[in-house]
Amino acid sequence: MTILVYIIFTIYVLALSYIAIFCLMQFHLLFKYYKHRKVVEQAQYSPKEYPFVTVQLPIFNEMYVVERLIDNITQFDYPKDRFEIRVLDDSTDETVDITARKVAEYKAKGFDIVQVRRTDRKGYKAGALKEDMKHAKGEFFAIFDADFLPKKDFLKRTIPHFENPEIGVVQTRWGHINEDYSLITRLQAFQLNVHFTVEQVGRENGNYFLQFNGTGGVWRRQTIEDAGGWEADTLTEDLDLSVRAQLKGYKIYYLEDTVSPAELPAEMNGLKSQQHRWMKGGAETAKKLLPKVWKSDISFFKKFHATLHLLSSSIFLCVFIVGVFSVPVLYLMDSIAFPMRYLAIFLTSMLSIVAVYYVGNVKSAWAEESLGKNLLKFIVLFPVFLALSMGLSLHNSIAVLQGYRGKKSAFIRTPKFNLKTIADKMNNKNYLAKKIPFTTVLEGVLSAYFIGAIIYGVIMGTFSFMFFHFLLAIGFGSICFYSIKHLSLR
Repeated sequence: MTILVYIIFTIYVLALSYIAIFCLMQFHLLFKYYKHRKVVEQAQYSPKEYPFVTVQLPIFNEMYVVERLIDNITQFDYPKDRFEIRVLDDSTDETVDITARKVAEYKAKGFDIVQVRRTDRKGYKAGALKEDMKHAKGEFFAIFDADFLPKKDFLKRTIPHFENPEIGVVQTRWGHINEDYSLITRLQAFQLNVHFTVEQVGRENGNYFLQFNGTGGVWRRQTIEDAGGWEADTLTEDLDLSVRAQLKGYKIYYLEDTVSPAELPAEMNGLKSQQHRWMKGGAETAKKLLPKVWKSDISFFKKFHATLHLLSSSIFLCVFIVGVFSVPVLYLMDSIAFPMRYLAIFLTSMLSIVAVYYVGNVKSAWAEESLGKNLLKFIVLFPVFLALSMGLSLHNSIAVLQGYRGKKSAFIRTPKFNLKTIADKMNNKNYLAKKIPFTTVLEGVLSAYFIGAIIYGVIMGTFSFMFFHFLLAIGFGSICFYSIKHLSLR
């Protein structure tokens, strides 16, 4: 029994240590974010000859948003004869006919636009992008998912940076069309704001590896070819190609001040499918590329940062372990004979995350609003965000483990419904999930598990984990509730 106790405690401390290291590295990126803030001049772009650009729009069953996507792309103020639009349509529903009509409309207006259909979805998004490169004319490739609405000067803001031959990719910041639609969209924006400020800029300023985020960016054709092209052996083809391109010596240039608005998933099961793809794909990419990273001739610290970046999805596995094991640790505190106050050393790393999220949101993404309003908003959202993240830890941990085990699965795209304001309703929409997965049931069980832990703590007069267990109970309970609630919309 004593051996089992110490095994449980050791696993708990190791997981907590990984979380602490991750938090401190995030704080290091915050330091880099502030140390070398760059100023990007957005002068009017008017070269003697505009480079030819291929705009690729990979879509699959996007009947609610495909029309607004094409309408938006045709508004680019780039010379009409210097870019082509290729709608890579693998759809199997009404989207095919909707797209065909819209493509015909703009073709009649003189646009170089085509709907590209494949006989199968081999390779999913990566396969569509790879196959289309054989037929595209562009020296550069701008890529947008179906829910994006880039601004009309997008190409004029991004293409000039390729005059530096070392730059292989230009990535823009994601904006949020429907951030205020619901609590779910607000919390997603809260997290994404950190990635598109502190993380991306911090990595760039530290000369670490960045990430092309799959959409809202532009690739140099030569970079894609030199890096080995799009590959479909992971669910995050964007992260995969990003790392391979940077190992080849190309740089990713990030434009924090150029925003590409997009629609956030507005219902829980859509968010879960997106999270599953990102977490599993991240683990697959880490397994695939970490050996190449460590065999490369880049600096040790660059390798270290790249490793934590590729392993970032594993943070959910550690959060899940710390959460579940905290209950037996609470029960076994007396038999362990370990001063629990020392664990507070690890928990202080949470302060660094508070600072990172404060800067990424209050000081950056929300900078145009009043400080008082932003502070109140942050105080309310941050603990709710922690609870939601903890609640997703089971679902995301399963995805991470599947990725490391090499279990293959289809590329499940995140459905979008053209939802912008709270007045837009999601009732009677296609693409909603039809059944309750077993993980949702487990999330409900875990919520009850942590409620029991709270009750036990009150009875025993032990309050060390009370707030932590409260967040876990709320998190798992909310994820379970909304997963079931959003099924009933169908």
